[in-house]
Amino acid sequence: MASQTVPHHEETTLKHHFANEEQQKDASTIGMWVFLVTEIMFFGGLFLAYFAYRQAYPAAFAAASNKTNYILGAVNTTVLICSSLTMALGVHYASKGNQKLLQLFLVLTLILGGIFLGVKAYEYHDKWVHHEVPGYHFECEGCADAGHTPLFFSLYFGMTGLHATHMLVGFGILLVLIVQSRQGKYTAKWYTPIEMFGLYWHFVDIVWIFLFPLLYLIDRSKGLN
Repeated sequence: MASQTVPHHEETTLKHHFANEEQQKDASTIGMWVFLVTEIMFFGGLFLAYFAYRQAYPAAFAAASNKTNYILGAVNTTVLICSSLTMALGVHYASKGNQKLLQLFLVLTLILGGIFLGVKAYEYHDKWVHHEVPGYHFECEGCADAGHTPLFFSLYFGMTGLHATHMLVGFGILLVLIVQSRQGKYTAKWYTPIEMFGLYWHFVDIVWIFLFPLLYLIDRSKGLN
C-alpha cells in the first residue's frame, strides 16, 4: 500500500484518537461546555448562599453593601466588558489567520485582565486596612446588625476571590496562547484552543456581571442605618 503524505499542519494538530479534525473540534467544544456547566453549579452554590443569607439578614447585608467601593466595581466591570470584546476580536482574527491582530488582541485581553486584578488587589488591601476582613479584628463602623455583617464580607471575599482565581488561571493560559501564537501554531484552519479559551473568558466575565450588582449596588440607596 502506498504511503499517503499527511500535511504538516494536520500532522501536528489532529490527534491519533480522532477520525478527523471536525470530530476533534466537536469533542473540544462539548468538553468545554461540560466544564462550564460544572462551573455554573460551583458558583451557583455561592449565589444560593448569598440570596439565603441576604433574605435572612437584610439590614446587615444592606449596610455592608454600602461599605463596598462601587466606583472601583464599575471600573472593573467596564474593564471586563472591554476584555470580552478584545477576546472576541482575537477569536475572529484567529479564524481569519491574521497572526498580528490575533496577537494584538490577546495581549490587550491580558492587559485588561491585569488591570482588573490590580484593582481587585487594591480593594482587598482597602478592606484589610479598614478591618473589614472577617476575623478577630473585624469592624463595620456604623453598620446596622453588625453581628451579621461578617456573613456578607465572607461571601464577598469568597465569591470575588473565586472569581479572581479564575482570572489568574485565565491570565496564565493567555500567556501560553500568546507565546504559541507568536510561534505560528494557530492558523485559519486550526485555532481551537483560542476559541475554547474565548468561551472560558466570556464565562468569567458573565459571572462578574452578576457579582457587581449583587455585591456593590443592591440596597445602595438605603445608606447606612
